[in-house]
Amino acid sequence: MIETKDFFEYLKSKNFDFFTGVPDSLLKDFCACIKENCDTTHNIIAANEGNAVALAAGHYLSSGKYGVVYMQNSGIGNAVNPLLSLADEDVYQIPMLLIVGWRGEPGVKDEPQHLKQGKVTLDLFKAMDIETIILDENYKEQLDYIYNYLQNNSKPIALIVRKNTFTPYELKLDENNYELKREKALSIILNELDKDDFIVSTTGKTSREIFELREQRKENHHRDFLTVGSMGHTSSIALGMSIGTDKNVYCIDGDGSFIMHMGSFAIIPTVAKKNFKYILINNGAHESVGGQPTVGFNIDFTKLLTSLGFNKVFVAKNKEEIIEGVKSLKENSLQALVIYTKLGSRKDLGRPTVSPVENKKALMDEMKRG
Repeated sequence: MIETKDFFEYLKSKNFDFFTGVPDSLLKDFCACIKENCDTTHNIIAANEGNAVALAAGHYLSSGKYGVVYMQNSGIGNAVNPLLSLADEDVYQIPMLLIVGWRGEPGVKDEPQHLKQGKVTLDLFKAMDIETIILDENYKEQLDYIYNYLQNNSKPIALIVRKNTFTPYELKLDENNYELKREKALSIILNELDKDDFIVSTTGKTSREIFELREQRKENHHRDFLTVGSMGHTSSIALGMSIGTDKNVYCIDGDGSFIMHMGSFAIIPTVAKKNFKYILINNGAHESVGGQPTVGFNIDFTKLLTSLGFNKVFVAKNKEEIIEGVKSLKENSLQALVIYTKLGSRKDLGRPTVSPVENKKALMDEMKRG
């Protein structure tokens, strides 16, 4: 394993001092080290990976310094456009270092949503003509090479990080004083929904907790679409589902997901039917990948969503307010419920034991039953 702080310090010694990206579970110790040792103008947790590439490009234009963009390999898709139409050597020739967590690496056990991405990660970079280096204990020689490469080639290069590469580095989490944890809030929501309602839940621990709550309640999963991948697209999946049926579809989203593709909320109010129900659980963090902060607590969701066309936004911080908010969603069209929760989840939290395809088929069969 690589000593996380030593790796960070060597990066700094090579004049890499601007970091931006979206946190990843394989990079959580590295990201924690960055957060603890950089100010907020030199470590920007971006809305999505494409934004991070653009931030690094802009910083290079003004400073001449090479930015470091960190991401999970699932975020490559968000980054493709600015990598090819902005940073590429055939366009603006903007060098930067990409540090990419390799989820789904062939031969390494991982969750199903990462398997395809893991198989094609190196090929995707090859198709974009971006050189890749797999990080190992010779990282000083690798970073020396990368620095010289960026000087001589004026294009991005990618450093690929395998599972368990970095030593643990504790992140001092920003605590809040909200009453409930997310799982308790989800349990209250499930209690209030009708038996024929459908759920589309966001990526990460939210979907995992809904799955386990159903197990505890001895209920099936046929009315839940567990969005285990495609972060940021939960609301669009739910919108599309609601348009195709008259049944109620509850989107249970997270602050990181909301922020990643916020533009979808400019579209939702223009087409949503009365059966689209939106719930946002905001804990101010990318908790599923290590607890790095989002700007969720800086956003006035009431003003934002109402300005975009939502008729009303309920804010809930305890059980009674959640119950009231869900009841209002049932009775009215195009309202939102924003629930503020504290960080934290069970250490024994499991993962769905059904495959994504099984989940999809069961849900579609349930839709047909009427």
